[in-house]
Formats: sequence, structure tokens, C-alpha cells
Amino acid sequence: MKKTLLIISTLIIVALAGFWGVRKYTKSFSPEAVAETTSNGVDIKVSYGQPRKKGRMIFGREQDKALLPYGKVWRTGANEATLIGFAKDVLMGGTLVKAGTYSLFSVPGQSSWKIILNSETGQWGTEYNDGKNITNVEVPIRIRPSVQEVFHIYFEEIPNGVNMVLSWDQTEALVPFTQP
Repeated sequence: MKKTLLIISTLIIVALAGFWGVRKYTKSFSPEAVAETTSNGVDIKVSYGQPRKKGRMIFGREQDKALLPYGKVWRTGANEATLIGFAKDVLMGGTLVKAGTYSLFSVPGQSSWKIILNSETGQWGTEYNDGKNITNVEVPIRIRPSVQEVFHIYFEEIPNGVNMVLSWDQTEALVPFTQP
């Protein structure tokens, strides 16, 4: 009985060590980052993984072998699903979003992106259940004059709020958040 317990305990420890080792190895390619703001009455915190371009075509058509094809759901980062939290209610592109934490997904497009908030949190980023979507809004993009090698989220002040800027390669999606 003691021998069986020892074997099971050892297997559990080895499995956990392996899991954490693989997780750390994976995150070394796309490290964790946090973007946050408390500007213009809007309080937002985003936790995400930062993938790198590494010479790849990032946005484009599927047949052109783009990493993130137009019209396909993306976890908006790397590794686990990106989390976005609001300390108080906000308007996202004019749509009321209650205070809380959500997963952030996006659908890149050629001239605009769809930004999705989803109530499921804690999942690996490629696990997406559209039945748990809270809301989605269409947002504009702008073209960067230079290439952004590392995916980066930052904030710009706008009247009564902020734009959350999703910046990678030569594309930036502008997600407006304002006070309700």
C-alpha cells in the first residue's frame, strides 16, 4: 500500500513538474505582459502573451499563409486567452460592458476588426466558445509606418476615455472605451 502511494505521489510530482516546465518553455517565446490605464475615468487592465513576428506574414488571406487570416478568431495575444478587466462599467464602442474580467478575442479584417468579449476565462487561448460571448464591436484600424516586431497593447487618451491599441506588424486596431 505504501509503495503504491509512493509511486502515485512520484507520478503526480513528475507530471506537475513537466507541465510547469513546458509552460515556462512556451512562455519564453511569447512572454507575459500587462497593459493598464486609469485615464479619463476608465480603469482597464489587460494581461496577454506577446508573440513575435519572426519574419512571418501576420495578417492576410488564408491562402497566402498568413499567421492570422482575415475573418478568423484570434486570441489577441499568445498562450492563455488574453484577459481584460474593468474596475467599473465602461462603454466599448458604445456598448455597455459591466465591471469584471473577460477573455478578449478579435477577428482581424482588412479595413476593420471585430473585438469580442467572452465570459469564459482561464482557458488556453485557442479554446474559444462563441456561446459565451458577452458582446462584440467593429473597430477601425490604422496602418503603422514601421513594423511592430512584438505584439503590443497600449492606451491613447480620447475625449471621455481611451483607445486600447492592439499593435502588431504594420496594423493597429483602435478599441474605444469611454465612461457610461
